[in-house]
Amino acid sequence: MFKHILIPTDGSELSQKAAEAGVALAKSLGAKITAYASMPEYPYALMTEFVVETPSSFHDRVKAEAEANLGDVAALAKSAGIAYNSDSSESPMPYSGIIEASKRNGCDLILMASHGRSGLSAVLLGSETQKVLTHSTIPVLVYR
Repeated sequence: MFKHILIPTDGSELSQKAAEAGVALAKSLGAKITAYASMPEYPYALMTEFVVETPSSFHDRVKAEAEANLGDVAALAKSAGIAYNSDSSESPMPYSGIIEASKRNGCDLILMASHGRSGLSAVLLGSETQKVLTHSTIPVLVYR
């Protein structure tokens, strides 16, 4: 059925649970996984003289967070004995980074968490999961 599963992670508790489910699914199918972390771009402030964090400090911090999140998934894959790869990229829109990572790594399924926002918060914050569902050309399995 599925041979290569992309598991996006943001380090949240729900994302970790989705990764656990993804690793279990991969093991049952004999599939390999690629974990993906989307790193935000530096938020340049055009109209201010005050900088909270330098670009290099910001980049180092988000890269370290991404590596830690990917390391959590790597530990799950290692303990399950399944083939594992990781990927990350800077993207202003995480959903597009997720879709590009699935293409770049030859994945045939994206398994990701949904934080279940509804109402005004869903409208204001948007849903990366919904955007992936809308734009992906491969199947997407949503974990809630």
